[in-house]
Amino acid sequence: MQNILITGVSSGLGEALAKEYLEKGYAVYAIGKTIPKKLDHYPHFFFFPYDLSETFMIRSTLQEFLEHHAFDIVILNAGVLGDIQTLGKTELSDIKEVMEVNVWANKELIDSLYAYAQVKQIVGISSGAAVNGSKGWGAYSLSKAGLNMLLKVYAKELPEIHFTALAPGIIRTSMVQHIIDDVNDELFPSAKKLKESHIQTPQEAAKHLIATFPKLLNYESGSFLDVRTMD
Repeated sequence: MQNILITGVSSGLGEALAKEYLEKGYAVYAIGKTIPKKLDHYPHFFFFPYDLSETFMIRSTLQEFLEHHAFDIVILNAGVLGDIQTLGKTELSDIKEVMEVNVWANKELIDSLYAYAQVKQIVGISSGAAVNGSKGWGAYSLSKAGLNMLLKVYAKELPEIHFTALAPGIIRTSMVQHIIDDVNDELFPSAKKLKESHIQTPQEAAKHLIATFPKLLNYESGSFLDVRTMD
């Protein structure tokens, strides 16, 4: 039986990925703030409740959960959006909060996995925002660009693990719903573009991504890829 580790499983894409893998007969090790009730009856679902913004405790707290396991793939899915706001009006403390979850938590997780477990492949869920530089997306864009570079550097430093930063397309999550419902698309044109784009359900995205993950091994470790432009 193959082992999968997924972060951010409490809802959205993470929950859908976990469910899809469990239905296929994989063992899923999951980290999230709250246990997804749809999944807790699966015998091969192993959940560890943790708020990844508490980066200073990740390594010591997760040691026992990770230790002596071999993971075929690790999906670093947990992430936060932050406010859609111009950078000049964004407090530095708010940017730091986004960076804490989207970048530094993943650094601590990778270090912990390397120390305590065996891993073949790590995929960080990134975004087109990492390269688009759209107005209003400053904190999120900075964090996803940081994630891309984090994985690129680790690809050089840990060549025995294959790393990819992967943009999954637009998915109907609470994050996207917030943009649709609450963000002024006249002030922030990228929000208007998002609303007019094809939006996948988490279940659709999970199926597509699970089929895509093995193909990532054909690309150079450390690459940033977008499922919408892959062959």
